[in-house]
Amino acid sequence: MCGRFVLYSDSITLAKRFETEMLTELRPSYNIAPSQTIPIVRQEGEKRVVVPVKWGLIPSWAKDTKISYSTINARAETVETKPAFRSAFKHRRCLVPADGWYEWQVLENADHKQPWFITQKDREPLAFAGLWEQWRNPEGESLESCSIIVTEANAFMKSIHNRMPVILAEDTWDTWLSPTNKEPQALQDLLIPYPKNDISAWPVSTLVNSPKHNSPECLIEQS
Repeated sequence: MCGRFVLYSDSITLAKRFETEMLTELRPSYNIAPSQTIPIVRQEGEKRVVVPVKWGLIPSWAKDTKISYSTINARAETVETKPAFRSAFKHRRCLVPADGWYEWQVLENADHKQPWFITQKDREPLAFAGLWEQWRNPEGESLESCSIIVTEANAFMKSIHNRMPVILAEDTWDTWLSPTNKEPQALQDLLIPYPKNDISAWPVSTLVNSPKHNSPECLIEQS
């Protein structure tokens, strides 16, 4: 799964990377948690735009927002058919910018899990495959939200965790974002583990266990 991630790149770097205008109020975050507001990149007409949304997808048919606690991630294997995600998979796909993410490794004979930070080897901002949705409450107020798609771990990640977010290569972004692309198989073909040789990871402090801790200290490698 992907339950915490990091986005510290500045707006200029992200605007160049994703070929879009970035939010002027975007601030570095070293421990992003579910239910927080995050930026996503989506296609609107001929251009990409950045929109702030709640992390935890709320389907349009939901009675309230409680479902968002169980929809921070969508499994690649079932995203096309699961009721909470299938409409967004067809019509409302997005990129979730990130500089990396955290995962927790189960250790033998230990009373805690070891957190790891995982990122691209070249340190370029990466793009998680995401879905977005718009929900309206009984008063007619709208709320936009998103989910990050996860898949099986690649060979590098398997020693840490058996799942990982889908990271989309740059040459697939247009295909993923295109509102006219409604070919399920073509989209499913993108939801694969990222190449094992293109990522790196290191153990970090259990500070990241609490989203209250949000500073560069979260990324310091632990021996």
